[in-house]
Amino acid sequence: MDLPSSLKYSESHEWVAEHGDGTVSVGITAVAAEQLGDLVYVELPEVGRTLSRGEVCAVVESSKAASDIYSPAAGEVIGVNDALVKNPQQVNSSPHADGWLFKLRLAGPLEGLLSRDQYAKSNAVQP
Repeated sequence: MDLPSSLKYSESHEWVAEHGDGTVSVGITAVAAEQLGDLVYVELPEVGRTLSRGEVCAVVESSKAASDIYSPAAGEVIGVNDALVKNPQQVNSSPHADGWLFKLRLAGPLEGLLSRDQYAKSNAVQP
């Protein structure tokens, strides 16, 4: 299972990529994408929306199920991956790169996230 070590992970299967300027990109992990199956719909948060850590902010749907996406950090949504509206399967084919969901300007430090190895161990997958 592809789990980049440069990312941080939440227990609810979101990943976070730090950009070094107080902003991050957020997506769902390959584990979550595989469990959901082929996505058919993605609902993204509005740019400008302020999120609290743990707040439901997006939804992904497959033929199997709909799944809420939780913000792994507090901050303001500064961008969304509009390409996913027309091609939600991009999350399945490239969950940790082209399948990113949204970007946040952080309101504080990142806390409570897991390393790749911690996430892999908690989900019984090989990193």
